[in-house]
Amino acid sequence: MNTSFEILGVIIVYLLLVIFTGVMIGRRTKQNSEGFFLGGRGMGPLVTAMSAEASDMSSYLLMGIPGVAYLTGLADATWTAIGLGIGTYLNFLLVSKRLRRYSAKIDAITIPGFFSKRFGDKSKIIETVAALIIIIFFIPYVASGLQAIGKLFTTLFEMNYIVGVIIGAVVILSYSAIGGFGSVAVMDLVQSIIMTFALIVIVFFAINKAGGWENAMSYLKGLPGFMALNQTHDPVSNTAGAYGFITVISTMAWGLGYFGMPHILVRFMSIRDENELKLSRRIATVWVFISMGVAIIIGIIGKAMSNEGVIAQLSGSDSERVIIHIANLLAKNGVFFAIIAGVILAGILAATMSTADSQLLCAASSFSENIMKGTFKKKLDEKQSLFAARCTIIIIVLLAIIIASNPESPIGKSIFQVVAFAWAGFGACFGPGMLLALFDKRMNKQGIGAGMIAGAVMIFVWKFMVRPLGGAWNIYELLPAFLVNLIIAIIVSKVTAPPEKEIQDTYDAVMTNI
Repeated sequence: MNTSFEILGVIIVYLLLVIFTGVMIGRRTKQNSEGFFLGGRGMGPLVTAMSAEASDMSSYLLMGIPGVAYLTGLADATWTAIGLGIGTYLNFLLVSKRLRRYSAKIDAITIPGFFSKRFGDKSKIIETVAALIIIIFFIPYVASGLQAIGKLFTTLFEMNYIVGVIIGAVVILSYSAIGGFGSVAVMDLVQSIIMTFALIVIVFFAINKAGGWENAMSYLKGLPGFMALNQTHDPVSNTAGAYGFITVISTMAWGLGYFGMPHILVRFMSIRDENELKLSRRIATVWVFISMGVAIIIGIIGKAMSNEGVIAQLSGSDSERVIIHIANLLAKNGVFFAIIAGVILAGILAATMSTADSQLLCAASSFSENIMKGTFKKKLDEKQSLFAARCTIIIIVLLAIIIASNPESPIGKSIFQVVAFAWAGFGACFGPGMLLALFDKRMNKQGIGAGMIAGAVMIFVWKFMVRPLGGAWNIYELLPAFLVNLIIAIIVSKVTAPPEKEIQDTYDAVMTNI
């Protein structure tokens, strides 16, 4: 794909800007554990909201969701978006304020550390298991992001794939390892603005190139099941398939994942004032509904553009590159539009990096704070703790590069599928425990630990043994694993001794006037 020098120039400028801004912000951040991992609990409501959403909306916002909409129509993408929008709102409403107050009260700066201190787990078993789950799921998640960057550079500039992967890794490392949470959070805000700009420009340009909204709809409504919410389109056979109630509930279960996303939950812990979370909730909810709605429109309009012969016909995982094809078409309209296209394509990088940087920081904090200090009881001062965290970030990136080195590996076949599995893992392992920790005084460490392990096991059992059976069993693994975790945690807690009086008193003190 021939790409203009203007696009290359914009992307280079963007990458340099990311590095410079992130490093400068990091130099002003207090260099201790709380400063590195939570920005000193000094984030404002706008940064908290948009950092949470940018770290959530990885490359599947600009690539995954449009790709699904392009292939199968409205149903799958729309119900996923509705579930995520509701989940965003409920996560801010139910979890954010309680977690901010509770984590500050017990001096927890990581999610594993919160679980350990909340339940008085002196054995550190829960903390260790939670930290390992974070590291295990985040490594392939980061690798999928690096693959998206590598494929973007390969598509645009005919660059060697692995060189593109390494460039992306170096840029992310440059500010996340140096500046920590402060750099990551502010860069996420910047990247969310770029992502928003990309979505708005692309959707209007795409509608115009498809011959207008009415012309596009005339074609799309003729595709069996494509524009229905109770049917799905099969692009191979050009037929409609059923999208029943169970499938809708299964798809909307994406929203349950928010309660267990470590890189999103720490945003709640970082805000300077718990009362500002109400404004953050409004900003985040509005943005997520609008951005995903526009992403879906881009996907379906892209389908109409293919019909008009404006862009190529896309199949399989190639459909996730629909926004790249539209941006390159935009670039052919002159220098000004080529620069705009460069900003749009930088938005794809922004979407990927805003998630990868948050994941790296979360995994690093889990290793240095929870495994090194907690499990192995290493006495680390602030300098040693930060050094361990930075080394962890580098090691994880190197492992992710190794995994991402093969562009045709299973992890790279579909961004949407990789995100879906990792999302299910975190949601099922941590979501029920987080809700129970914040709403059930009687919940104990035995219940939380048993539920967490049961949720992790069920994710793999359902994904690889039950779901392949198809039919009624074709349910997104997050839903059954979440329910199993919740049920096991409650049952085990009821048949074992209640938590110590000190733990229950702390719960009462935290929840006063909540």
